[in-house]
Amino acid sequence: MARVFGKPIEDDGGVLVKVEAVQPAPSKPITVRVQSAVGSAVVLWQGALEAVGREHYVEWTVDEGIAWEVNTWPSASGTSELREDGDHIVFRGQLSLTEGGGAVLELGGALILLGLADPPLPEGVEGAWVEVCVARDHVTVWPYEV
Repeated sequence: MARVFGKPIEDDGGVLVKVEAVQPAPSKPITVRVQSAVGSAVVLWQGALEAVGREHYVEWTVDEGIAWEVNTWPSASGTSELREDGDHIVFRGQLSLTEGGGAVLELGGALILLGLADPPLPEGVEGAWVEVCVARDHVTVWPYEV
C-alpha cells in the first residue's frame, strides 16, 4: 500500500484539494471528485460525509504497486497532471527512488509515495517524468488536519 500526501514539499501554506460529491451507488464505497491545481479525478472517500463540498489537505492511499511499462511509463511532458482515463487514475509527475526500495512521485507540490511491483523500474529513471496509471478502485482519499 502506498500513500499520496497532499502535504506540500515546501511549507508555503499547503496543497489543498476541493472535494465534491458524486452520486453514490447503493452498497458501494462513497466516491468524490477531487479538484486540484493539476487536475481532477473521481476516487474513493474515507472522510465524513459532512466534509464533502469543502477544501481539505489530503492523504491518498494507492493500493497498487508501480510496474514499468505495465502501469508506469516515461512521459514526454514535464508538467504535473491528475486525470481520469476510463476506470483508471493517471498521475503525471517527477519520479525519485527511496533508499527503502520504494518510489516517490512529485505531483504539483505534493509527494506521492508508491510501492514497486514487477517488472522493476529501469536504471536511470531517477528524476524522470512519468505517468502512473492505477485502477480507480485502488485510489482512496483521506482528509487530515495540518
